[in-house]
Amino acid sequence: MIEFRFGRAGKLIPLLVAAVFILIAALHESSVAGYTLAFFMSIIIGSVFAKDTKAFGEAALGGLRNPMFPTVAIAIILASIAGKLVSESGMITALSDILISFDVSSSFYVAMSFLLCCVLSMSTGTSVGTYIVAMPIFFPVGVSLGADPLILVGAVASGGLFGDNLAPISDTTIASATTQQAEMSDVVRTRCRYSIPVALLCFIIFFLLGGGKGGHIIAAQSESNPVSLVMLLVPGTVIFLCLRKVSLIVSLSVGIIVGTVLGLVCGIFTFSSLFSYPGGFTVGGVFIEAIEGSASTVFMLIGAFMFLGVLEEADIIGKIGRAMTHIARGRRSTELSIMVAVGLGGALTGVCTVSMVALGPIIHEIGERAGIRRERCANLMDCGGLSLTSIAPWTVHAVLPASLAMLAVPDIPVSPMNVVMNNFYPLLMAVLILLTIAFDLSGRTKENGVPFSA
Repeated sequence: MIEFRFGRAGKLIPLLVAAVFILIAALHESSVAGYTLAFFMSIIIGSVFAKDTKAFGEAALGGLRNPMFPTVAIAIILASIAGKLVSESGMITALSDILISFDVSSSFYVAMSFLLCCVLSMSTGTSVGTYIVAMPIFFPVGVSLGADPLILVGAVASGGLFGDNLAPISDTTIASATTQQAEMSDVVRTRCRYSIPVALLCFIIFFLLGGGKGGHIIAAQSESNPVSLVMLLVPGTVIFLCLRKVSLIVSLSVGIIVGTVLGLVCGIFTFSSLFSYPGGFTVGGVFIEAIEGSASTVFMLIGAFMFLGVLEEADIIGKIGRAMTHIARGRRSTELSIMVAVGLGGALTGVCTVSMVALGPIIHEIGERAGIRRERCANLMDCGGLSLTSIAPWTVHAVLPASLAMLAVPDIPVSPMNVVMNNFYPLLMAVLILLTIAFDLSGRTKENGVPFSA
């Protein structure tokens, strides 16, 4: 156990440093790099206050020996490649132009923007990637139709979170399933019971509230290649293999191969657009761009796992666990403590995956003790915890959509709080999870302690 100067208060120094830098990053609309800086600064400054610097260093490196780190890091790199193949193919533009050709109303356009973002986030497993790809496409078109801009921003944000919450290639899905030692197929199957009804309700709400001053889409505003729709087979392949209980790494790899072959055969990509060697010690193409693009997230994970290693050895995680253990005396209190702890941890660090990894072992322990199925624990972490994290206005789920919308249409002010108030997916999901906890709608336990459902 690491001892710090200033006693118990000193143990909180790494946590406070990370929190301050995360807040600064959020206020300045920072990218993932801002959060990476927060975790590394917590290590740098925390080392000064450690009584045994050698033990502090070993604790930080010990965090990287967590089996979750290589799994999540490799999966994120592969998911980035698969997502880059989909986004660069023009699939989303093709789907958008199909809507435009049908002359849909502005309110329906907002609802369909949400649906298309759901498709993209399920394809890539990333909400952040969905924001970056979809906002510049959907927001300007919707504004030109007279759609409510704030509702439209909420639609894009909600669609991004849908896949982040449900896709088997999402880092939060991976973290919640693996920390609870649950089968990915069981997690995705049971999570559909929450995600799909909430998404359907969101679609209705966005349709009812999305229409602004009226107007209709008159004609397509961009050229697209309908052939790019075949790239839907990339996420389809990954999801199918995951549901068949094939290794996630293998599923992603096969999905990448399918996308590469389809892209080349259908003329969507050339070999040089995927793999380029122009000389001069440089390499280009979709693959290397995707790998380099995922580097910032991997660096963040390095800092986060080192940060978690220090917190664990400082017994901070243990104190949170003991607090959860004291609160979790029955099934309902255990489920509520899981949801709240992951949500608060995610809001504090700005990254829900970090909270899931840190609290995962403790949640697994108290969940087993309360007779809660592993996939139910995973769903409480992701559906409940991610929802609470997403509605914190300083996290990337509020800051990034707001900044991207203002970059696309500078004349329309959009604040992170505007995003939170119109991001109906996490708001409704939080309510649904609380209802399942309050009324025990997740299923009662059998005599052997295994619940009927998750």
